[in-house]
Amino acid sequence: MLPHLRRAEPAALTTPPDPDVAHDDRSIGEALAAEGRVVLLRTRGRVTGASATAAVGYVEEPDGSLLVAAGSADADWARNVAADPVLTATRAGHSRRFRAERLDDAAFGDAITALILRYGTPAERLGRGPAFRLVPLDASDPGHPAATASSVPPGSQQ
Repeated sequence: MLPHLRRAEPAALTTPPDPDVAHDDRSIGEALAAEGRVVLLRTRGRVTGASATAAVGYVEEPDGSLLVAAGSADADWARNVAADPVLTATRAGHSRRFRAERLDDAAFGDAITALILRYGTPAERLGRGPAFRLVPLDASDPGHPAATASSVPPGSQQ
């Protein structure tokens, strides 16, 4: 075996972290989303109803919508979106509510092409699962938190 291919000694795996090196407790997905390289999608779990988060590659359209696609039909985030299309997307420190629209035919192919061009060969698995256009919700859209808030002005009585 070549020396540079040897397995690490167990002691090397248990060495305490260097206190002079900064450590980031965020996940890789959270770190990439903070840089705007991916988007964190917060969906409602289709089985539990609990909040679920996934880091997903995206392409931003001129109208502010985001194109996203799953690499598998079994991707939990995509199945959650199909069950409940209202979600929150976070990137570069900003969060916004969106409504997902499933893409078919030419729009599907265009989204997959755009994602592969942005992310390169690792994105070539895309196309095996669904693709969505995430359309920004404004305050009057159903599913936006402001749309469900009370219409009674603050300080008035009912």
